[in-house]
Amino acid sequence: MTKKEIVRMISEEMGLTQLQTKDIVQRTLDEITRTLVAEGRIELRNFGVFEIKRHAPRKARNPRTGEKVDIPAKNVVTFKPGKEMEELVRKLDIEPGDSEPDTSATAETFPRLA
Repeated sequence: MTKKEIVRMISEEMGLTQLQTKDIVQRTLDEITRTLVAEGRIELRNFGVFEIKRHAPRKARNPRTGEKVDIPAKNVVTFKPGKEMEELVRKLDIEPGDSEPDTSATAETFPRLA
C-alpha cells in the first residue's frame, strides 16, 4: 500500500478531498519525523513506538573479496508495534512462502478506527 492509496481511502471515508487528506497525512508524517529527531522517541498509543538507536562501529568483511571493512557508528530508527497491532498481525493467516497476506481486514477488525 502506498501513501496515495491511504489518502484515497481516508478521503472516501471522511468525505474530504484527496488534496485535503494528503495535506493532513503528510503533516502527520512530518510531525512524527520532527518529534523523533528532536526527542529520539515517539510513542503512539495503540500503534507503536519509534525510537532512534545508535549502532556502534564494527568490523565486517567484504564477502566478495574477503577484505576487512570498518563500518562506522550510525543512528537507526527502530519500531516496536503496540499490543493491538502485534495481536492482529499474529492472527493473520499467512503460511511460509506466501507472497501476499490476507488483506480482508475491515472496519469490524478495527472498531476504534471506524
